[in-house]
Amino acid sequence: MESVRGCCATRVCGAGVASLGVFCPGFRAGRPPRLSGAMWRRCLRLQDSGRRLRDQAMGGLTARMGPGPGPTTQPLARAYAPLTERKRFYQNVSITQGEGGFEINLDHRKLKTPQAKLFTVPSEALAIAVATEWDSQQDTIKFYTMHLTTLCNTSLDNPMQRNREQLIRAAVKFLDTDTICYRVEEPETLVELQKNEWDPVIEWAEKRYDVQIGSSTSIMGPSIPAKTREVLASHLASYNMWALQGIEFVATQLKSMVLTLGLIDLHLTVEQAVLLSRLEEEYQIQKWGNIEWAHDYELHELRARTAAGTLFIHLCSESTTVKHKLLQE
Repeated sequence: MESVRGCCATRVCGAGVASLGVFCPGFRAGRPPRLSGAMWRRCLRLQDSGRRLRDQAMGGLTARMGPGPGPTTQPLARAYAPLTERKRFYQNVSITQGEGGFEINLDHRKLKTPQAKLFTVPSEALAIAVATEWDSQQDTIKFYTMHLTTLCNTSLDNPMQRNREQLIRAAVKFLDTDTICYRVEEPETLVELQKNEWDPVIEWAEKRYDVQIGSSTSIMGPSIPAKTREVLASHLASYNMWALQGIEFVATQLKSMVLTLGLIDLHLTVEQAVLLSRLEEEYQIQKWGNIEWAHDYELHELRARTAAGTLFIHLCSESTTVKHKLLQE
């Protein structure tokens, strides 16, 4: 349960407005509640996620699960669902350079993707980061903590078979439901908080890319000019396919293209971007209290995913080779 707002959004999508009174303090019987922009965005994203899962499930494709021996054939949608845990089956992790790039070795076996492709990354720095994920696993392999490995698998297998143009459109589309562009009309304290924290980021983006973004209190969000979309799409076109996968991943975590651009350009730190993306949730926590096992876990997970995605983007945006002499020193 992310917050009171998160529960309300779930109820609106699933059980209807009638049950909101149980979860929303101050709800008056007989009067329909006014949903904030955050609630509507959650409903829209749940709907989009459901459609994507449905489309993937109907694909009928298969993939090989994991790097271990023996093929396991499952629907593609399941292959890319978060894996639970598995007993560690290797002792040493190493890196070798092949014809297609840098490979990860688990003992004497080469790491494979879910579709049984050779796991090959374009830079040595990224290979070291992925190898570190595998080497840091203890008695059990916790796949849900290996965000860089997951991003590499997605880039290599491209399970949805999307090209550059489709990835760019998917990233730019986040402007339609960008978290920091949706504003509330009340309470005044939250209105002021959003203005003080979000407006400077939007102003930075508008100046940095010479575009207009703005904000709105309407549930439909701000009207993003076509020129803004064209400019940002042109900017994203300068990134390669791997980096574009990372950009969409980060935007998905933060629910914001503007915050993602701030991270890529090093205008924001991961901690700042995550806090800004959770501004309304943090406000609700301050007002209604914190549930450590839920809110704290969510915060740390979001930071980990965002940090991994940002690192992935930067490591994929430039060709890097780590000098072995530096490693030895």
